[in-house]
Amino acid sequence: MVTATKEDPRPEIGKSLVVDGSVTNYHDVGEGPPVVLIHGSGPGVTAWANWRLNMPALAKQFRVIAPDMYGFGYSDSKGRIEDKQIWVDQIAALLDGLGIDKVSMVGNSFGGGIALAFTIAHPHRVERAVLMGPAGLEFPITPALDEVWGYVPSVEAMRSSLEYLAWDHSRLTDDLIKSRYEASMRPGAQEPYHATFGGADRQANIAMLASREEDIAALQHEMLVLHGRFDEVIPLESSVRLATLLPRADLNVFGECGHWVQIERMVSFNRVVSEFFSNGLKG
Repeated sequence: MVTATKEDPRPEIGKSLVVDGSVTNYHDVGEGPPVVLIHGSGPGVTAWANWRLNMPALAKQFRVIAPDMYGFGYSDSKGRIEDKQIWVDQIAALLDGLGIDKVSMVGNSFGGGIALAFTIAHPHRVERAVLMGPAGLEFPITPALDEVWGYVPSVEAMRSSLEYLAWDHSRLTDDLIKSRYEASMRPGAQEPYHATFGGADRQANIAMLASREEDIAALQHEMLVLHGRFDEVIPLESSVRLATLLPRADLNVFGECGHWVQIERMVSFNRVVSEFFSNGLKG
């Protein structure tokens, strides 16, 4: 069942899809070929927080759909998630509920791993994909990612986590830090986040989000891999390896940028993604 009304004034609240009793909160803006945006896994993240600077620009050409994944934002919790297939199935159910057969996708970090896994599981449902600072391959966990996933709510812990995500720390205003901290402290927010990502063996989360290299190499979709040169969370080498495995992929590396390509290089990100989805690698 799809509930299209929005009575809550908070911008994080969009529309609701209910499948088998589980609610997905999602944003649906613009008209044109459908594009699904899958957010990252930072503490206090929502689809709106991740993509608020990109949805208006992309919506000029595309129908933009940005869900809160299970365990994040205002979608339901599934407790501890140990299999990425739960999120892959969530995206499939969302598209089914909206009557959409085929989409292009953008996946950020954690979302990149999910977009990659979705493309492997449902290759006929994906036109093209952009993977930004993506998970999807195994690598030794970075100190930055270990701290982000191990977040224990406090204003200072949120500040420290966001400093790992951004190259330009002047973007980290007190208001931004406070809003993300408050989001992480919303009732029911921290428990599923910590249950899935905050365990002692956080290296296992990377393995959980990874896809088999032979499955990645078999994909024939046009892909664009984006990465910030100074990303401390996901190593640039992982994206180089991923772009090498994907037979039809280009890699763009952004200077003066950390893990937040869509924010720190917003104008370039919006232009590159729009052009890629409009023209593909042939343009």
